[in-house]
Amino acid sequence: MATEPTIALLNAAPVAQRSRAGRLFATMPDYWALTKPEVNFLILITTFAGFYLAPTTGLGGFRILLALHTLLATLLVAGGTGTLNQFLERSFDAQMRRTARRPIASGRIEASHAFWFGVSLSVAGIAYLALAVNVLASLLAVVTLLSYLFLYTPLKRKTSLCTLVGAFPGAVPPLIGWAAARGTLDPEAWVLYAMVFFWQFPHFMAIAWMYREDYARAGYLVLPAGEIRDRYVVWQSFVVSLALIPLGLFPTITGESGLVYSVGALILGSIFLYYSALFAFRRSNVAARQLLAASIIYLPAVFILLMLSGK
Repeated sequence: MATEPTIALLNAAPVAQRSRAGRLFATMPDYWALTKPEVNFLILITTFAGFYLAPTTGLGGFRILLALHTLLATLLVAGGTGTLNQFLERSFDAQMRRTARRPIASGRIEASHAFWFGVSLSVAGIAYLALAVNVLASLLAVVTLLSYLFLYTPLKRKTSLCTLVGAFPGAVPPLIGWAAARGTLDPEAWVLYAMVFFWQFPHFMAIAWMYREDYARAGYLVLPAGEIRDRYVVWQSFVVSLALIPLGLFPTITGESGLVYSVGALILGSIFLYYSALFAFRRSNVAARQLLAASIIYLPAVFILLMLSGK
């Protein structure tokens, strides 16, 4: 016959298991937040655009399974990179109102747990790309991860040129998609890269201006000090958006898309330029929010339009 202490232990075991399971379930939204899903949405769109627009040979047509492998693996690497970025910046995130409630900065997720979660996602995604897609796509993901974490991230506290440095890895997703479909990088792939590269400047300028006090509190030098700041904002928002218009029309010039795309790209580029100019010369939080919204609409809209007219 079981003794009372034994019975008590047996009764307590399911409760302890349920408690652990409950804690795990409760932390799932925080682990999801670590991967920066709002950023990954744009990454997946540009990756898929690169894959879809890459010319392929053979009778197989569009390779759906390969596209799914590419997107899932890229999502893993992007999620791992976002997690590791928050791990590296956890002490600074805690000083900013915008990021103080992030899972690591707020203490909801232990830093060591987040580190290994980020490493696991990154390694899994890189290996997945190498084994299920191709080595070139995997190498591009490795370069993106390393340059983002070990060049761009530390430079944010040293120089306002961090935006330029960060734009290089930030524009790689369409190259990963193109490399996944073709196994090589053609000149057309670099046009997609350039479009994302230039788009990042006004997009990030809007964020940097809206949260400039937060960034300054944490020691981030995303905006230069003094009189040069106004010229810096004009160049990185209005001038870059102006350059995006002819760049967005380049697929039409090379014959890769038709009249519908060119008209749509011109309209979208003009709207984006309008809000960039509004922000550049007013430099207000309201204008920054409008530019941020315009940037979030512009990039996926142009890439979707290009895909619809490109094949």
